[in-house]
Amino acid sequence: MAAGASVGSTAVATDYSAELRSIEAAIFGRRGEGHVHPTNERMQALVDLLGDPQRAYRSVHLTGTNGKTSTARMVDELLRGFGIRTGRYTSPHLTSVTERIVVDGEPVSEQRFVEAYRELEPYVGLIDERFDVPLSFFEIVTALGFAIFADVPVDVAVVEVGLGGAWDNTNVLDGQVAVVTPIGLDHTEYLGDSVEQIAREKAGIIKPDATAVLALQPAEAQRELLRRTVEVDATVAREGMEFGVVERRVAVGGQFLALQGLGGVYDEIFLPLHGAHQAQNAVVALAAVEAFLGASRSSGPVDLDVVREAFAAVRSPGRLEPIRSAPTVLLDAAHNPSGLQATLAAVAEAFSFRRLVAVVAVMADKDVTGMLELLEPAVDEIVVTEVSGTRRMDVDDLAALAEDVFGRDRVTVEPRLDDAIESAVRLAERSDDPVISGAGVLVTGSVVTVGEARILLGRQR
Repeated sequence: MAAGASVGSTAVATDYSAELRSIEAAIFGRRGEGHVHPTNERMQALVDLLGDPQRAYRSVHLTGTNGKTSTARMVDELLRGFGIRTGRYTSPHLTSVTERIVVDGEPVSEQRFVEAYRELEPYVGLIDERFDVPLSFFEIVTALGFAIFADVPVDVAVVEVGLGGAWDNTNVLDGQVAVVTPIGLDHTEYLGDSVEQIAREKAGIIKPDATAVLALQPAEAQRELLRRTVEVDATVAREGMEFGVVERRVAVGGQFLALQGLGGVYDEIFLPLHGAHQAQNAVVALAAVEAFLGASRSSGPVDLDVVREAFAAVRSPGRLEPIRSAPTVLLDAAHNPSGLQATLAAVAEAFSFRRLVAVVAVMADKDVTGMLELLEPAVDEIVVTEVSGTRRMDVDDLAALAEDVFGRDRVTVEPRLDDAIESAVRLAERSDDPVISGAGVLVTGSVVTVGEARILLGRQR
C-alpha cells in the first residue's frame, strides 16, 4: 500500500511539472521583461477583477538600481524571525519561475503555482479583450504572487519592483514601508537618462503616510526622493542620518557587522555574504523591519538575538556565490557598472586570488563597455560567451567589444556557456610559475548568465 501511494504521489508531481512547463511556455511567449509598456493600467484592471488581493495584507515595497533582491531576502528573514508570516516577490528568477513567489522562506510548489494560474487564466482573457496591448509575462506572474499571498494568507508581503516605480506593475500596492536601495543609471531607455529622472520615477512607490527607508543616494537622487516624501507626508529614515553601518570586519564566509538601526545599535551581527554593498543592504533591511515593527530611538532596539539569528541565516543565490572550489568558481548577477564595481570590490576584499578569469555573457541593452572597462584591471583574462533569450548580446559582438578593452591576447571566445566555464577553469589554473596558487573564476554579466551557470554546475536552489 505504501509503495502504491508513493507511485501515485510521484505521478501527480510529474503531472504538475509538465503543466508548469506548459504554463511557462505560454506566459513566456507574451511580452517579456525586456519589452516594457510603461503603464500599470492593465495591472490595476486585473487586480480590480480579482478583488484587490494585494490589499489583504500589509507590504514592504522595494525599489532601487542594485541590491533589491538581497535586501528583500534580508527583510523577509528578519520578519520571519519575529514570527510574522511572509510572502516575498522578487525578480528575475535564476532557475525556476516559482522562485519569484516565496511563502515563509520557500518558493511555492509547482502544484500551488499551477492551481493559482488555472484560477487566474479566465481573468487574463478578460483583460486581454479589454486592452489593445495584452497582459505581459510580468503582469501575470505579479498577479499570481499577489493572489497566492492572499490565499495563504500571509501577514506581510515583501515585494520588489520589476522596473522603476511609479508605473511598475507592482505599484498597485500601498506599501506601509517603501525601501529605496542605491540609485544609478540603468534602463535609461525607460526611466530617463539621468539619475534625477530615474529617482523621480522610483520615488513613485512612496505612498501617503508610509515610511520611506532610503539607502545612501547621489545628491540629485536624494533630492527627488525627499521631495516625494514631503508631497505625500511620508516619514523618512536615511542611511547616514537615522541609521547606518557602524563597523564591519571581514570574516571567513562573510563579515561581522555593527549596525546603527532606528532603535539603537546592533553589534556582532554575522552576515554570510561578502562586500560593503551587502553590509549596506543589511542595514537598510534592518531599518525597514524596525520601521515596520514601529521601533524608534524612544522605544529602543528590537530583539538583538532575533536579529543576529536572522542575518546569520540569510542566503542570496547568484550574488557572489561560491559554487565550487579548486579553482574557486564564483557566480554574480551584476548586470550594470555600479553593480559590477561593488562585486569586484568585494572579490578583492574577501578572496586572495593570484589569478582570476572572468566568464561574461550580457544583455545587449546594458552598458557593456562600462562593465568591460571595470573588469579589465581586475581580471587576468576574459572568456566571452552568450546565453539564451532574445535580449542577449551575440558572442561575436561581445568579443569585438572585449578585444577593444582587453586586447586580443586576453580574450577567449566560446559560444556555449558550458565550454566557456571549462575554458576559464583551464585558464585560471594555467601558470608558468609553480608557486602560484589561489586561482579563481568569476561568472557574471546578467541574471540569466548566473541562472544558466547554476544549472550547469548542479545547483538548482
